[in-house]
Amino acid sequence: MKNKNFVAFILTHGRPNKVLTYNTLRKQGYTGDICLIVDNEDSLQDEYIASFDNVYIFNKKEVSKTFEEADNFEDRRAIVYARNVCFEAAKSLGYRYFIQLDDDYTSFRYRYFNDEYTTKGTVKNLDKYLEIMLDFYKSTNINSIAMAQGGDFIGGASCGLLSNYENLSRKAMNSFICSTDRPYQFIGRINEDVNTYTRKGNLGLLQITIPFIALEQLQTQANTGGMTDIYKMNGTYIKSFYSVMFQPSSVKVKLMGFKNSRLHHSVKWENTVPKIISQKHKKQ
Repeated sequence: MKNKNFVAFILTHGRPNKVLTYNTLRKQGYTGDICLIVDNEDSLQDEYIASFDNVYIFNKKEVSKTFEEADNFEDRRAIVYARNVCFEAAKSLGYRYFIQLDDDYTSFRYRYFNDEYTTKGTVKNLDKYLEIMLDFYKSTNINSIAMAQGGDFIGGASCGLLSNYENLSRKAMNSFICSTDRPYQFIGRINEDVNTYTRKGNLGLLQITIPFIALEQLQTQANTGGMTDIYKMNGTYIKSFYSVMFQPSSVKVKLMGFKNSRLHHSVKWENTVPKIISQKHKKQ
């Protein structure tokens, strides 16, 4: 990485022997700094410290007091606390820019290459791609940008993310490039990414997804530790309903899928984020 003000944060809990993202980053050509974000309620925090050179330990209870969790469950087995502490962690470690990553990524792959949709082609020089994303980020006033995920490409070349990619999607999930001088808070104990891009997007927060490369990760609930336990306990209905509570005017819960349907959030973007009015409507 040319930019020495940049760090990759891997947000992890309860699985020091299964931080897949660390090896995936190195294998696919990322040479920059990596730091693991681990909370003080993790019983395996000493194993993280023994296994990795750079581990940032934070006080989960204290972070919980700084944002709206949207419930009174007192169950902090969720990633939102780590997401919100990253801005403070970057500052204290001397970085200006960072990317938040989950700990279970297995690959970064090209999904739109030479103006064509593709399912082939593993990224071999992540440094280059992250530098491009960072240069783009610096040239805008966007709060954060995310890589695409596999589910964004349902429908192939005609999927919504690619059919009109010049108008970048205001959805942003899973991975986030951020800056310490553009801070914001994620909200809601779970489904924090959707809660944030809908409710805070409604108030003017700028987040987008770049469609050209997608991250791949283990199937939800297939990897022990992390958020798996809380998803198994609460199911997808409660998870999705956090976003309805935050943004009831444009988010609802409905069945998603064909063979094995499950309840999932559904966003009506027409009612969610502000729009720029065309100059033709300006009164002279």
